[in-house]
Amino acid sequence: MSSKLKETFYGVPGVATPPAPAALMAKVRTLAPSMTRSMQRVAETVAADPAGCAALTVTGLAERTGTSEATVVRASRLLGYPGYRDLRLALAALAAHQAAGHAPAVTADITVDDPIADVVAKLAQEEQQCLADTAATLDTGQLDAAVAALVAARRTDVYGVGASSLVGQDLAQKLLRIGLIAHAHTDPHLAVTNAVQLRPGDVAIAITHSGRTTDVIEPLRTAFDRGATTVAITGHPDGEVTQYADLVLTTSTARESELRPAAMSSRTSQLLVVDCLFIGVAQHTYETAAPALSASYEALAHRHNPRPAR
Repeated sequence: MSSKLKETFYGVPGVATPPAPAALMAKVRTLAPSMTRSMQRVAETVAADPAGCAALTVTGLAERTGTSEATVVRASRLLGYPGYRDLRLALAALAAHQAAGHAPAVTADITVDDPIADVVAKLAQEEQQCLADTAATLDTGQLDAAVAALVAARRTDVYGVGASSLVGQDLAQKLLRIGLIAHAHTDPHLAVTNAVQLRPGDVAIAITHSGRTTDVIEPLRTAFDRGATTVAITGHPDGEVTQYADLVLTTSTARESELRPAAMSSRTSQLLVVDCLFIGVAQHTYETAAPALSASYEALAHRHNPRPAR
């Protein structure tokens, strides 16, 4: 895990602000899969019963979850709180929020027998939850820094394979349309070859939900070694990819199921992060971005509606 990520999730004073109580559920959904089993029990227990857990001491919660006090503290820090006391305060606030009638969203799996209307409703609910979780857990400080790096970059390389390659291509074409130099690489060999040409002032972005896709990690590591600013967009902030990332943007995902693998559900939150990056860059470069966008729209409109031949 990168030092910046440790600062974000381990509560280093003056660096990261603990997440708001409403973001706690999103943190649990996003981070629980990458926790140890004992820490998962702590995270899942506090999410299931925030009011009851808020009344427990660290010893009491350790006994309830069959873990140790040290595990409770580590879980608290991984969820973004400096210590268990801060987590208890967030749990109390969350319990009050729920008592006021704001019940947490409940997701439902899609089955082979579901009518198409139910499939639409369930997918819409999952997508909404995925976007809400990503927005709640996204570190805006890291996002700001990534935007600033993109604005100043000589060029930007984006790496992704499979479903993530589609997201990478989306980001690259967005940046190109506002006049920036950006390339999306889906071939791992070409990605590494191009990464060798990067230098300080350039940006390399790796998109991998699992955080352990070798074909994405290798070019990012090469870019990191060359001094480029490196960014990881991942659903697993403890994944190997973050070892070579100066900045980490964490995404959420709907629950994986037999009919809906993680590659499908993760793309929604990845696209949200891409849109946030693009809008941030466009805001900072508005004087050049706006005319570039207009020119691209005009060129596309002319292509689809060519002037009649004389």
